[in-house]
Amino acid sequence: MNTSKPITIGENVWIGANCVICPGVTIGKDSIIGAGSIVTKDIPEGVIAFGNPCRVQRKITQEDRLAYSEGMEKE
Repeated sequence: MNTSKPITIGENVWIGANCVICPGVTIGKDSIIGAGSIVTKDIPEGVIAFGNPCRVQRKITQEDRLAYSEGMEKE
């Protein structure tokens, strides 16, 4: 018997190429999912997660946000 459940993706989430997000998973806002990840469990907000199975690697820091915004200004 196959069942399906909705997935929930928060605001401002980046999902890399070739990811699989399993049914019922929630990805919190402002998170990043690395390419090729298989997301089997909920991911909290504001983290970088990747792998098979997908695991949280670290929180996104204010330094990360500043580095990103500085890079955008140079373009």
